[in-house]
Amino acid sequence: MNMTCQLSNVTKRYLAKYDCILNEMIKGMTEAELTKSISHNFIVQMIPHHQAAIEMSENILQYTTDIPVQEIALSIITEQTKSIETMRDILCPCEKQTNCPQPLCVYGHRVNQILETMFTQMREACYDNRINANFLREMIPHHRGAVRMSRNALQYEICPALRPILEDILSTQEKGIGQMESLLYCMGY
Repeated sequence: MNMTCQLSNVTKRYLAKYDCILNEMIKGMTEAELTKSISHNFIVQMIPHHQAAIEMSENILQYTTDIPVQEIALSIITEQTKSIETMRDILCPCEKQTNCPQPLCVYGHRVNQILETMFTQMREACYDNRINANFLREMIPHHRGAVRMSRNALQYEICPALRPILEDILSTQEKGIGQMESLLYCMGY
């Protein structure tokens, strides 16, 4: 964490929880059991990613009184809870859609690059006592990671049931990025 000022006890508690959530997400995504199916691999890595967004949103809701931030957090909880349920429902049929070694390797290599960038940006978000801004600066690279992972998966043969989930991730999370960037701008960032 990049801390440039003395942090309040409230900020320290918020950031300690965030750090636990981030570490758990990294572990879940990097230790997911991968198979010969891009569809399966996407799902088992995206579920802990979405779970982290839900937990990050629950974390900020304990501290914020900012209505736009509350609305963003509640929207994330609703959208990503639904997405996790849908992905769990299609996991078994989707894992039957296997891929050849070459595209599987290229897909996996790109995912690793995306994850490395996302993890680094989330760890290096600028932290101060403005918890609302901290949440937005943490969530923007998180959403960008999901968008990049979805675009990557759409380049390959995937389970037809997964395609609408990927398109929904692109739609909702690109919209969310725009809302969060706009809100940060209004906050003076």
